[in-house]
Amino acid sequence: MNFILQPWPWYVSGPLIALGMFLLLLAGKTFGMSSNLRTMCSILGAGKKVKFFAFDWKAQKWNLTVFLGTIIGGFIAANLLSNNLSVAISAETISDLNALGFNSAGKAYLPTELFDVSQLSNLKTLVILAIGGVLIGFGTRYAGGCTSGHAITGLSNLQLPSLIAVIGFFVGGLLMIHLIFPLIF
Repeated sequence: MNFILQPWPWYVSGPLIALGMFLLLLAGKTFGMSSNLRTMCSILGAGKKVKFFAFDWKAQKWNLTVFLGTIIGGFIAANLLSNNLSVAISAETISDLNALGFNSAGKAYLPTELFDVSQLSNLKTLVILAIGGVLIGFGTRYAGGCTSGHAITGLSNLQLPSLIAVIGFFVGGLLMIHLIFPLIF
């Protein structure tokens, strides 16, 4: 049981991801979480109003099982297989985050200053989350997929657009954390 409760090393999880990608490649499938959002919108009838959602969603229903498995697996991992919900981050990072007002840094998996239910009454938090959600949605659509789709599927298929997207994700993350994040908080 201790093996399951601990983070798996790269030499175990990496080959498992590669095996999964190889099996999807053999089956002629591509993996990406954001494509599930398009599929769900199509199932709910958005294709009647917006051309982008008008496609055969039944061909993508296999990917919905991945989506549901992620939710169920995340719930099981967080509630049944986690013995410590703190995040192992450096003392310097904890100090920097504390200076920005994140006193839960290193103690909680998600910062309670942003993700606690009590923050729903904080207008600044709501605006930050709404703008972030719109930017993520726009970026995912503009880049033709999400980080998992490009970084796992696209790179394993040696797609140049995915390499460019992953480099963009990395540069964007660096810009966000070093330039924009301190301005917001």
